[in-house]
Amino acid sequence: MNKNSILAVVLSGILLFAWVFVQSKYFTPKPQVTPVEQTVAGNENSTENAEIKDESNVEMSEAPAEKAEDVVESNYVITTNKLKVTFTNRGGDITSLQLLEHKDNKTNDYIQMAENISAYNRAFAVNFGSEDKQIVNDLFTVKEFEKESNGMQKIAFIKKYDGYTFIKQYSFMPDDYMFKINILVDGADGFKGLSFDGKDGKISYSIRTSPQIGPYYDKKTDRYENRTFIAHNSTKTKKITLQEKQNKKYEKEFNWAGIAGKYFCEIVIPENPGVIKDIYYNSMNTGFELANAQSLFERKEISDKRTNDVFYVYAGPRSEKYLKNYSEAKLNGWGFEGKRLTDGIQTYQFLGWLEVIFKWMMQMIYKLIPNWGVSIIIMTIILKIILFPLTLKSSVGTLKMQEIQPRMTAIQNKYKDNPQKLQEETAKLYQETGYNPMSGCLPMIFQMLALFAMFDLFNNYFEFRGAGFVKGWIDDLSVGDSIWSWNKNIPFISGFTGNHLRILPIIYLFSQLLYGKITQSATAATAGQNAGTMKFMTYGLPIIFSFMFYNAPSGLILFWTISNIIQFGQQAIINKVMAKKKAEKENSSSVTKFPKKSNKRGK
Repeated sequence: MNKNSILAVVLSGILLFAWVFVQSKYFTPKPQVTPVEQTVAGNENSTENAEIKDESNVEMSEAPAEKAEDVVESNYVITTNKLKVTFTNRGGDITSLQLLEHKDNKTNDYIQMAENISAYNRAFAVNFGSEDKQIVNDLFTVKEFEKESNGMQKIAFIKKYDGYTFIKQYSFMPDDYMFKINILVDGADGFKGLSFDGKDGKISYSIRTSPQIGPYYDKKTDRYENRTFIAHNSTKTKKITLQEKQNKKYEKEFNWAGIAGKYFCEIVIPENPGVIKDIYYNSMNTGFELANAQSLFERKEISDKRTNDVFYVYAGPRSEKYLKNYSEAKLNGWGFEGKRLTDGIQTYQFLGWLEVIFKWMMQMIYKLIPNWGVSIIIMTIILKIILFPLTLKSSVGTLKMQEIQPRMTAIQNKYKDNPQKLQEETAKLYQETGYNPMSGCLPMIFQMLALFAMFDLFNNYFEFRGAGFVKGWIDDLSVGDSIWSWNKNIPFISGFTGNHLRILPIIYLFSQLLYGKITQSATAATAGQNAGTMKFMTYGLPIIFSFMFYNAPSGLILFWTISNIIQFGQQAIINKVMAKKKAEKENSSSVTKFPKKSNKRGK
């Protein structure tokens, strides 16, 4: 055996050993949880023939007559016009919660609002004690109810422990994204309540949202998608973007709380928020591709013999169109009102009013021309027409600034050691010449505000999700355009481009460069020693922005590109107006007027 063969064998052995070590240390499968009958206050009684009274708005009849040892793990499904919900009788939890009117663009399946489900963590699972305890994994007996005349469907999961019965009941209306969970603790004689030591006091049980909500997204390339903890008191909403490996307590008062993504949210509204002791938000990585994004609610200790806690859950679009239905009782099947769920919509807080205006404008245009891309273009044209007088005034002000620049320089040199006098003389010069330095800033300020408002609107407006503009090019205004994609990752490229070739950012870049070029002639005279800065603003910033916004929503890039094209035409007009005014001023200063000679003779 030659030297190379020996070396190859040795290296192969080292690699094999390293692989076995890494696999055993980092990729060992998690052990399966063995179902354990969880006894909270003693040994479990049989559920046979347990009678549960119909009280506190919970419709319960006699529990199913089956012995605990006869209960096997089973799945149950309730389907409404909006939701398809799958339950397991292990803990009475939800294992799948699909939105039947909305598809996941990545998987082409219904949006799944119960992701990351495992034996350790299921949607709306309960654990006794604080939020960090293991969820209940007992097998519950099940009571399925007949559909009611109004279309309401109910299912109840029942478990008898020593001294009390624990019940979880779910209720669904046919056309609602909101459903109701009743948690009933029905104590027998001598029941002393549920009380466990928590982190900051006594806790009876904790209930949680789904471990993660859909749709699926790639956190490396979908930079405009995230998961946010949201909580609302009686006046305002708190929003906390979740980072990985967080498990924190929310310290403030609340009426409702939950988890929100870019277009969908899962909100829990306790009927009586006062019974909740603490809320936690959790984003621990539990081995799934996406870390958890979950809210957990700790219920205060229970001392009453019979307790019925009611939780309303909204699982659906994060859209005003749907959330506003829960502002008035007559607009939803629950008679639910007054909790201001629309405050959970993502907006810039101080620019929310501007977003409302833009949204209203686009909606009015969409009613006439049902294409959101066309609505964006028409609205952009309207905005540029409205702003044009301000832009023209700003440019004329720039010309006036060129005229007074020599006097301004003289004042600056004369009073460079006296700031107060410099300010007084500068103000006097502005007043004498009628120049307002703020006139040039107003159009720029408004355009920046409009850009921020548009960015948030296009990035979160639900109606843009899946809304196309040009088929085959811009099929979804909520994501970047794409004319070609590839599956194989390219080092240093795929992480940036998301494996898509996009044309719209390139068109934006050229439109911005052309606009910058035509404005150079208007600003060259005032550039002076700042010529280098002006060149960077003209050429450098557009290139940087085109990289930064390469994966931005195509609706935003479309708005920006159309805005540049219109500004290009407007700037051409402005340049002609300024050239004319400049020529007039030069003529008026260089031509000496003489009295006209008389044409009459003899005089």
